[in-house]
Amino acid sequence: MVDLHAAAKACLAATDPAEKLRLTHAVWAAVQSDQLRPDPATPLPEPIGAPGRPAKPQLVSARQVPQRGLGSAEGRAALVHAVAHIEFNAINLAWDAVYRFRGMPDAYYRDWVSCAHDEARHFALLTARLEELGHAYGDFDAHNGLWEMAEKTAHSDTARMALVPRVLEARGLDVTPGMIERLRHAGDEATIAVLEVILREEVAHVAAGTRWYRWCCARDGVDPFDTFFGLLRDYLGVSLRGPFNRPARLEAGFVEAELDRLVALAMAG
Repeated sequence: MVDLHAAAKACLAATDPAEKLRLTHAVWAAVQSDQLRPDPATPLPEPIGAPGRPAKPQLVSARQVPQRGLGSAEGRAALVHAVAHIEFNAINLAWDAVYRFRGMPDAYYRDWVSCAHDEARHFALLTARLEELGHAYGDFDAHNGLWEMAEKTAHSDTARMALVPRVLEARGLDVTPGMIERLRHAGDEATIAVLEVILREEVAHVAAGTRWYRWCCARDGVDPFDTFFGLLRDYLGVSLRGPFNRPARLEAGFVEAELDRLVALAMAG
């Protein structure tokens, strides 16, 4: 296989997590050695559907996912499982960005293959920690919000770059420091070590979303500020939640005016 789009499709379709991780790392290695490139003659992308994933976890609405305290090993396992599910979805999201959106610069594809590789490492770290806590991926129910947004934005690279990395994944930059603080009170240094790696590396993923969102806006001749908030309104309404991790978001390419507007919208909502 020499076509990157076909390789991305294979990674996306893999249902067994171990196989998805193996394929992901192999494709990243092939891209690094310039053995895989997008083939303009490859078939057009198929309509988006469910990605390859195991039978468990059972997917439920976000409101049905139970909230557990971090004072018990079970509660900490539930938290680690929730983050692992986000990272598993993020692998699929990165591969769909490679598979679905055609005719982009080579740097775009390299960025998202690199992100898939990182997300796969994060998932492996989290599932190893989950095993130490006596559980496995699939033991708890999970929600499908990240992938639902991928389906809603499958028609538009601009909307995808704006709303998945810069809204849903950026939320991880906002909430992870609070998780780390709660885990510190619980004395769970092992989980903290994993989350600190993820937090540090997720900044670059959100930055990739920012970079390619702005590239799409420049290509289409639209204003990135107004377009971003228009997309937020159209897809998410006004139901934004703070607080926002301003230093991490600035590092990920947000500008002060965007953050000020986000804070104002969250307060108004």
